[in-house]
Amino acid sequence: MLDLFFSAFATLFVVIDPPGCAPIYAGLSADASRRQAVVMAARACVVAALILIVFALFGKQLLGALHVELDAFRIAGGIMLFIISVEMVFEKRTQRREERAEKIRAAHAETPEVEDVSIFPMAMPMLAGPGSIATIMLLMSRAHGFNQTVTVLSAMLAVMILSFIALAAAGPLMRVLGDKVEAVITRLLGVLLAALAAQYVIDGVKATLLS
Repeated sequence: MLDLFFSAFATLFVVIDPPGCAPIYAGLSADASRRQAVVMAARACVVAALILIVFALFGKQLLGALHVELDAFRIAGGIMLFIISVEMVFEKRTQRREERAEKIRAAHAETPEVEDVSIFPMAMPMLAGPGSIATIMLLMSRAHGFNQTVTVLSAMLAVMILSFIALAAAGPLMRVLGDKVEAVITRLLGVLLAALAAQYVIDGVKATLLS
């Protein structure tokens, strides 16, 4: 049973990639307070875990009932991530933050409005994306009996706990580096996120054409 746990854990850890998601989250939540960032990180991981649990237990039936192929998730997720990456590269998110700050100062608000990125794009499709959904469904198809099912789900929850730790620690680390370094890293991560988004679309289109 331990072999199954570590195998599932390693597979999901590589696919979900908590260290890779952390700096992207830091850029997306740059306008949030420490408490708000931690709350959004927790919400993202909880929602992602629930999504993966649903697909682990009912994925085949759900997709079959909706007549939706997994490749459609890849294409849709890639398009959405690409839009986010463009905003990161060209600092459109920074512009929106400044506009919100101006409105808040004009209204004499005490606490700034923060864009909630916990559900989209962090929970879906960054953490519970096409790759992790496909992986959890594949692992569950190989799990036989109640004990193995619980083992696979436990491995997924362990990865989600590590994901929360990575996301919660990313913001303070980026702030230590400074605004200029953070801006450079955010733009670089935006380019990498665009490449990841393009790869999602390519994989989805390729699998559709070959099927």
